[in-house]
Order: sequence, then C-alpha cells, then structure tokens
Amino acid sequence: MTILTTPRLRLEPMTGAHRDGLFEMNRDPEVMRYITGKPDTLADTQAMIDRVQQRWSDWGFSWWTFFEVRTGEIVGAGCIQHLRGETTNPHEIGWRLRRDRWSRGYGSEAARRMAAFAFDDLKAPEIVAVCEPENEGSAHIMKKLGMSYRETQRWHEADIAVYGMTVDEWRRSPSATRAAEDMRAATPAIRD
Repeated sequence: MTILTTPRLRLEPMTGAHRDGLFEMNRDPEVMRYITGKPDTLADTQAMIDRVQQRWSDWGFSWWTFFEVRTGEIVGAGCIQHLRGETTNPHEIGWRLRRDRWSRGYGSEAARRMAAFAFDDLKAPEIVAVCEPENEGSAHIMKKLGMSYRETQRWHEADIAVYGMTVDEWRRSPSATRAAEDMRAATPAIRD
C-alpha cells in the first residue's frame, strides 16, 4: 500500500487504527452534508473502513487518511477509486476535511498529490470527481486542480455535477507543476 506525502500532509492508507479520528470528522453534520447528508455513526465509519480495506486489497489503491505533519492529527481523508466502485468506470478523486481545517489549502494540496498518483503511478487516462452542484467548496478544489465541468447526472434522486480531466490536461495544468514541487519538498512516497 502506498503512503503519499506533501509538505504539510501524510496520506496513509485507511486502517482500523484511524477509526476514532475519522469518526470525529465524519460525525460532523457539516462535513457530511454533501456526502451522505447525515452524520456518521461509529458503525458507519467502521463500515467505510472495511470497504476501503477491501478495495486496497483488490485494487491496490482506495482511500487515504490525511495526517497533518505538524500535529500528527487526522485532518481529512481522500481517495482515488473507481467511480461508483465499478472497475470499468474511470478513476474518481475525492476528499473530505475536518471543518476546522477548511480554507487552509489542505484539500487542494492533497488533491494534487492524489491526482499525480493516479496519472503517474496508476497510468489513469483520466480522472473524474463528483459533487452536488451546491457544494461550492469541492467544486472550487476541482476547478483549481484543473478539472472542468462535464455534465450533471442523476444519482439516487439527486443531481450530481461531474468534473473531469485527462492526463494531457493534467500535464499542461499548473497543478501538475505544483504537485511536482510539493513532492520534491516532501518525503518521497512510501510503498510496502
């Protein structure tokens, strides 16, 4: 499993040892507002970890837990996974952050590193991201990453905005340059 690093974050493959910190984040109704629409129970967070661990086993990638390097605290989570869990679908990038870490650039920093992993390590031809149209924070990170709006789809009785970028768009984007700078400033990725 791959650990990714940035100047301010360490992205570790999600494990049961992260449960309490993830639950603290996931039980915040504002964090979960556009994800499930309700705060997680401890059982919900454990079920997520169980799914994620199976995907790491099956695919070799999935969700990371974000640790703030300065404090060692869990401050978020993010993923590269197959959209809707189907391996025939494109790679999806996603993230969530603890509310007290919003608007500090952590989402963009982690997204750049995960996108670089998708394109450089997984050789993904494209990545996509989804959010509810009202989720301006996530849409902002998607646009900042270099993704562009593609379409609105109907998922589970809700409209979902789909953003995407190809590997060629990534290579030309300022985010790819910034990701390379971030990687040089951080500890190299670690694999076991």
